[in-house]
Amino acid sequence: MRGAMTVPDKDRPAALVDTEALGVLEFEGAQESAWIEVIKKMDEVYSDLIRYEVDLEEKNAALEDAQRFISSVVESVSDVLIVCDRRYDVLQINKAMLDVTGLTENDLVGKSLSSLLPQEDRFLFNVIRQNAEDGRGRECEIRFKTKEALTDVVAVTGSVRQDHEGRRDGLVLTGRPVGELRRAYEALNRAHAELKQAQQQMVQQEKMASLGRLVAGVAHELNNPISFVYGNVHALDRYRKRLQTYLSAIHRGIGEPERERLRSELRIDRMMEDLESLIDGTMEGAERVSEIVKSLRSLSFHRQTEPELFNLTKILDTAVHWATRSGSRPVGVRSKLPEELPVKGHPGQIHQVFVNLVQNAVDAMSKVADPQISIEGRVNGARVEVSVSDNGPGISQEVADKIFEPFYTTKEVGEGTGLGLWISYGIVKEHGGDIKIGATEEGGARFIVCFPAAGVQA
Repeated sequence: MRGAMTVPDKDRPAALVDTEALGVLEFEGAQESAWIEVIKKMDEVYSDLIRYEVDLEEKNAALEDAQRFISSVVESVSDVLIVCDRRYDVLQINKAMLDVTGLTENDLVGKSLSSLLPQEDRFLFNVIRQNAEDGRGRECEIRFKTKEALTDVVAVTGSVRQDHEGRRDGLVLTGRPVGELRRAYEALNRAHAELKQAQQQMVQQEKMASLGRLVAGVAHELNNPISFVYGNVHALDRYRKRLQTYLSAIHRGIGEPERERLRSELRIDRMMEDLESLIDGTMEGAERVSEIVKSLRSLSFHRQTEPELFNLTKILDTAVHWATRSGSRPVGVRSKLPEELPVKGHPGQIHQVFVNLVQNAVDAMSKVADPQISIEGRVNGARVEVSVSDNGPGISQEVADKIFEPFYTTKEVGEGTGLGLWISYGIVKEHGGDIKIGATEEGGARFIVCFPAAGVQA
């Protein structure tokens, strides 16, 4: 058989083996190895193809997930979104744009952006495009056409869309309808104005209530000098009648005996001696009334143009005296004030603060057998400190935490607006001061008010 190896004869030498058969065997072995190598390579290529296909499917799935994610984000954005190509035709819009216009995606996609605008607003397209290309990002208010009319005003901002090489590839518009927002803002503004007006009316009512309490004290204060002047004027009127009778008799030419009798009967000498004291007393009463009126004018509730330097001690004396005189029962007052407490501000407003504090103390002691108010003041470094204390039931921590809030009151309905301490707190703060709540050793309430001392360096 061809290719078979000849078995060597034992009588023949080894060198005489068949080399042709050996070569055939070597060729067949090499051919088999080559096929095995080809098959191995084919297996590797097939494995790579399978792996590439799996990777491709995974990337495809990831790409679809990313696409769905981007689409869901675009759809969930509440602002209007419009994507245009380089010719400014609409490529994509979101649900917000459909809601604003009431149109379908087929009505919008593929249309020129400028065709979506009314004729009178189309010039704004160039403004948006120019702002986007200049990178200014300015808002532009436009309206879009709908099937029947126009949308509300939409505030739109444009930005340039770029391709993967950074070249301009279109335009992206984002915006939000501002018509409804403006209407809501106008409604809110009206409500705020009405609330502010109502608040001002309540503040004025509280001021009038404070003025009412003040007038009650002033009425008591004016009663004495006016009564004194009234009584003196009646006495002067009687004296006038006597003098008129006496002078008429003299003018008639009566004799000296008759004149002396009439002089004694009308008590002319005593009347002349009493005239000086009557006139002095009347003048003193009138001056006292004038001082009270002058104090009222200086303690007016309106805000002066410029703050002025004043002595807080005098303001405190007046406020405490008038507030305690307005009550239906006497209140004891212990005052420990220096002659001078220099403060700069508006005296009328500061007077209102302490009238309110004293009046609250008087009200708090309505069930106390012996009501007492203590007023103390001092200059402590660069601050003027004044404390108003009472021997009432005191203030709990819960009430103290809310006492300066507007409309908060512990009084019965109809007895207070709850604005007195809130207004007082605001006045003190406007003067650069502070007001705090404390307690006395006996358990009563203590309000400590501080102001910057005028002319004292901090």
